[in-house]
Amino acid sequence: MNRGARVRAGGAVAAIVLLVAACSEEPPAPPPVDPAALAGAVGIDAVVGHLTELERIATEHDGNRAVGTAGYDASVDYVAGRLRDAGFDVQTPEFDVRSFDVETETLTVAGAPVPVRALEFSPSTGPDGLTARLVPVPADDTPGCEASDYDGLDVSGAVVLVTRGVCPFFVKQQVAAERGAAALLVANNEDGALAGATLGEEGNDLVPAAGISGADGRALAAAPTTVTLVLDTRVDSVRSRNVLAQTATGSTDDVVVVGAHLDSVPEGPGINDNGTGVAAVLETALQLGSDPGVTNAVRFAFWGAEEVGLVGSTDYVASLDDAAREDIALYLNFDMLGSPNPGYLVYDGDDSDAVGAGPGPEGSAGIERTFLGYLTSRGVAADGTDFDGRSDYGPFVDAGIPSGGVFSGADDRKTPEQAGKWGGTGDAPFDPNYHSPQDTLANIDRAALAVAASAVGYGVGTYARTVTGPDGVPVGPQRAEVRSDG
Repeated sequence: MNRGARVRAGGAVAAIVLLVAACSEEPPAPPPVDPAALAGAVGIDAVVGHLTELERIATEHDGNRAVGTAGYDASVDYVAGRLRDAGFDVQTPEFDVRSFDVETETLTVAGAPVPVRALEFSPSTGPDGLTARLVPVPADDTPGCEASDYDGLDVSGAVVLVTRGVCPFFVKQQVAAERGAAALLVANNEDGALAGATLGEEGNDLVPAAGISGADGRALAAAPTTVTLVLDTRVDSVRSRNVLAQTATGSTDDVVVVGAHLDSVPEGPGINDNGTGVAAVLETALQLGSDPGVTNAVRFAFWGAEEVGLVGSTDYVASLDDAAREDIALYLNFDMLGSPNPGYLVYDGDDSDAVGAGPGPEGSAGIERTFLGYLTSRGVAADGTDFDGRSDYGPFVDAGIPSGGVFSGADDRKTPEQAGKWGGTGDAPFDPNYHSPQDTLANIDRAALAVAASAVGYGVGTYARTVTGPDGVPVGPQRAEVRSDG
C-alpha cells in the first residue's frame, strides 16, 4: 500500500471514530419545565377541541358516557389514543363496578302520585313496595347527616324525609338506617327534581332511598301522612377501566398524580361534569410531553365510575402497597371547570373558612396557596371549597396524601357576595345543568374554563419542578411520619 493510500485510510478511520463518538453522546436534556409557560400552553381552543370529541362520542352513544356503556369505552379509547400518540406508555387497568337499573319508582301520598327518583344503588323495596308513616327530620346545618338530627323523633319503621345538603347521600342513608328507618326520602335544596344522585356501591346494603323535588319536600314536611314507596331496583356487576399515563422522566420517589373522572351520568353527556376536567388534564399532558424536563414524575389519571361512588380512584388507591402510596407526593384533582354560572374555587387545604369538612392532609395548605396565588395573578380572588368527599380526591385524602385543585362549582348555589365578586347570578346554582341532558358544550363558560385549564397547567408545572419549599409537601422520613400519624 502506498503512502497516499495510508493517509486516505487514516482519514476514513478518523471520520468513523468521530461518527461513533457523536452517536454515543447523550441527547440534550429537555429544558426544565416552566410552570407559567405550561399554563400558557394549555389553550382554550385545544381544550374545547377535546370537549367537542367527548360530546361527539356521547351523541353517538345514546347521549351519555356513563360507566358500563359503549360511550364510556369510546371515551377511554379517545384519551388513551391521544396519550399514546404523544409517546406515553398508557395503561388501562380494569376494576369491577356494579351497575344499577330501575324497573319501577313511585311514591303515593293520600292516593296521589308524587314524582320520585331512586337514588343510584338504592336497595329494592320489591315490586310491591312498602307503606309507612312519613317522619320529616327538621332541617339544620347538617340535614340528616348526624344521629343527633333525629333526637326526639320516633322513626322506627318509618319513611324519613331529610333535606339535601352538606354530606354525601350515603351518610344520610346510613344515619337513617341506624335510627331504625324503613326508607329514606331526600328533598332537593331547590324546587326542581333531585336527579343524578348516588349512594355509592355501599348504599345497596342499607335501606331504600329516593329523591323528590324541593317543592314536594316542603309540602310533605308541612303535612306528614302515610306514604307508599315502590323502588323496584336491580344491581349488576360490570367491568370498567381507568386510564393511567406517566412521564418517562422525573423521580418516582415523589410522583405528582393528576386526575379527572372520565365518566358521565346516564342522564347526559357530561361535558362540564367532567369533560372539562378531562380536557384540561389531557391537554396539560400533551403540552408537557412524555419525557419532559421535570424533577418529579407526573402520573396522569382518568378515573372511571366516579359518578357511582368514586369507584375507579378508590380501587386504584386500594391497589397500591405501602411503598407505592408513599411514593405519591401529592394529588391534584380537577372536576367541573367550566360551569355556566362559574365560581373560582380552590380546595380548602387548611380549613381557613372553618366551615364543613376539616383541612386536607399535611401539605394540602401549600397546594391551596399555589392555586390561590396563580388565580390572583390572573386577577381572580378565589374562595375556598371543602373536601366534602364528592370527587376523586376522597380516597387520596383518606390515605393521607396531600391534595388540592380548582373547581367552578356544581349544584350548590353561588352566594350574592360571590356574584358581586365574580359576576353571574347570586342565589342560583353554579351549574343549573348538573347531571342533566343540558350538560353540553353549548352551556360551558369558556372564559372560566380558560382560567381553570391554565391553572391545571400551572399546578402541574409547579410540582413537577419541585415538591419542596414554602408551598411544598412532606418528603422523605417526614412524609412517612405524618401519614402514619394520620
